[in-house]
Amino acid sequence: MTKTLAQTQLSGIIISKKDSLPIQGCTIFVTKGGHSTTSDENGKFSVPVISPGNHTVHISHPDFKSYQHSIKTDGQPIILKIVLHSRENDLEEVTVTEKQSDFGYTRMRGVENMGIYEGKKTEVILPDKLVANLATNNARQVYARVPGLNIYENDGAGLQLSIGGRGLDPNRSSNFNVRQNGYDISADALGYPESYYTPPIEAVGRIQIIRGAASLQYGTQFGGLLNFVMKKPTENRKVELVVRQSTGSFGFYNSFTSVSGTVGKLSYYTFVQYKRGDGWRPNSHFNNVTVFSNVNYQISEKTKVGIDITHMNYLAQQPGGQSDDMFNTDPRQSNRERNWFKVNWNMLALNFDHKFNATNEFNLRVFGLSAFRYSLGFRPNRVATVDDNSERDLIKGDFTNWGAEARYLKRYYTGKIQNVLLVGTRYYHGFNHSLQGAGSNGKDANFNFVDADKLVTYDYRFPNRNVSVFAENILYVNDKFSITPGIRFEYIRTIADGYYGNISRDLAGNIINISKTDEYRTNGRQFVIAGLGLSYKPAPHLDMYGNLSQNYRSITFSDMRISNPSSVIDPNMKDEKGHSLDLGIRSYQTSLYNFDVSGFYLNYNNRIGEVQFYDESNRVLRKRGNVGRAVIMGLESYGEADFWRLLIPKTNFSGVLFTNIAVIHSTYKESEIVGVKGKQVEFVPKFNLKSGVRFGYKNLKASFQYTHLSDQFTEATNAVDGGVTGVVGIIPAYTIMDASVSYEYKKLRFEGSINNLANRMYFTRRATGYPGPGILPSDGRGFYVTVQVKI
Repeated sequence: MTKTLAQTQLSGIIISKKDSLPIQGCTIFVTKGGHSTTSDENGKFSVPVISPGNHTVHISHPDFKSYQHSIKTDGQPIILKIVLHSRENDLEEVTVTEKQSDFGYTRMRGVENMGIYEGKKTEVILPDKLVANLATNNARQVYARVPGLNIYENDGAGLQLSIGGRGLDPNRSSNFNVRQNGYDISADALGYPESYYTPPIEAVGRIQIIRGAASLQYGTQFGGLLNFVMKKPTENRKVELVVRQSTGSFGFYNSFTSVSGTVGKLSYYTFVQYKRGDGWRPNSHFNNVTVFSNVNYQISEKTKVGIDITHMNYLAQQPGGQSDDMFNTDPRQSNRERNWFKVNWNMLALNFDHKFNATNEFNLRVFGLSAFRYSLGFRPNRVATVDDNSERDLIKGDFTNWGAEARYLKRYYTGKIQNVLLVGTRYYHGFNHSLQGAGSNGKDANFNFVDADKLVTYDYRFPNRNVSVFAENILYVNDKFSITPGIRFEYIRTIADGYYGNISRDLAGNIINISKTDEYRTNGRQFVIAGLGLSYKPAPHLDMYGNLSQNYRSITFSDMRISNPSSVIDPNMKDEKGHSLDLGIRSYQTSLYNFDVSGFYLNYNNRIGEVQFYDESNRVLRKRGNVGRAVIMGLESYGEADFWRLLIPKTNFSGVLFTNIAVIHSTYKESEIVGVKGKQVEFVPKFNLKSGVRFGYKNLKASFQYTHLSDQFTEATNAVDGGVTGVVGIIPAYTIMDASVSYEYKKLRFEGSINNLANRMYFTRRATGYPGPGILPSDGRGFYVTVQVKI
């Protein structure tokens, strides 16, 4: 404890001993006057002027043991610099000397940013600490330390993120609740939960992943939460400029510029990104622009408001899918030059934070989305068919959504033990207008219908309403054991209002008949789900956790009325229900080692999927409906250690080794469809390994990563051969290696990457529609270089 004459009040900063990070949400209470406050996101606090005399300062936090200290005031200001140990250790005031961990991977605290995470399986990625190809959002490298993730890798530019896990379809991360700074960014969180916008990793400060047990706070989905927390404004400068220029293989170029700072009570962070490339395959050109701005104003010590504005647009040419024969002959070939995809994403979010006092906090987020996604192309079921330059298939989706979410966090005492209660409510208003019909017969990106009055064969409006109320409560039995029950009420109402039709043509391509059928479908339901989390800390740096949570996924708009000519839907399709269980043991992160070993069990009732069948004309089609009850269980383990510093504590060298292994067993236990019961669940590789090593010396760092996934199926009957469509069939096992290097010199940083080091030919996806259909090959070997200047 030190004193200074710089201020006229009691103030200070609180930092965690385990990772030297500031601790937000500590309650600081001073007796003899009743002054109290809470530490902010930087661990800082201040208490109004207190009278001279003897006082006791109480500090409490759900993740740390309660602490008190006596001080004597004599009119001089006091500044406290405190480092807290985890709950199983005594707290004490020490000088901060421990180096912050730079693994690039950590976890969420029990209570953090108006959320409760005690007893949950959580992962946090810190992109700035990774040695990886950030310019292309290389998901294989960025998410390498998250066990069990299955990633689609057909987008070499990182325009869209497609991740799944535990048998969940990775397509546009639609089984996760995807958010940015805590608000939804998908097309429609319930009706059409696909994410066409992915924030540039260069602008992201933290990526938070909370597995299926996140359902109580963030929705009902099986996947859990994926939240991109953008970088915070620089505090101690009015202006900080960061410029990053990247270039690489296949005509890739990326320009990223950010400006950040704090002026009085106003703080801001904004960036502009431009990205272009020609792609690994022909007909793969793209252009992308993303603009983001965050502005905050500290109204008072207790009240803060902020606004986020996001704009993203891109135009991408799509090379089409391949059959198995085409891929085996030449994975780089493309027989489609008239296929295009265009996305325009605009989001606005308002944020209001207020602290009533040291134990009561309130947050309100209001957010809106105005966006569209247009796809245009020639896409017959037989992917090897030569383009006949006929009218292309055009699909338009327009999205207008808004919502609000309010949270109230209360810290209260039961005897001498502090507990934490979180209650919240959410309203979501979605609207999706979807059209499909005949587009032009040209080669350009013309997203206009040829004859909208006649040739639009699919026109639907999909209103969506959702109201939910949720609550969770951490009950600390003692310093080592806690129980966290939770409950969530949901009301969902989805509507499909429009028409679908068919155009019949003769052998010469002339229209002989146009039919249209009006349709109106509505589906309203309400339900309650619950969960329970447990946490036990038997020894320093150890946490044993368990969480059981019910899950629910409503049928989406594409389930209610599909627009793919090679698929049919079951009109009696039901919502998916189930539950997920996690049990594990993990370390509190230190600067030397980090691990998390857990088992999971996922029971998936009424699982929606696709099954291949033949119609009366002997055409291969896919039926989408409730396949049956699936059970997915497995072991997910992650471990990382700086073995060099373990052997030689005081050294400038660093040698970090990490291994991430998921071993998963999946089975359809029940099904009314012939040939499904007993089969393996689709999108579940039995073995998923990501491992690597990183060496560092002062400002020079280099990394090597090894990735291996075993075979996986793409539909419930476990078909192996993709046939002429390439849509279903096995995804063969593949092994990929990546290498990256980073060096900092004063205000400069140089980065380089070689992705797919061995130039392996592989694929991770068989697309059912756009951007296929068919096999979508992943990129071959590519080289990338980045230069950064920070002023």
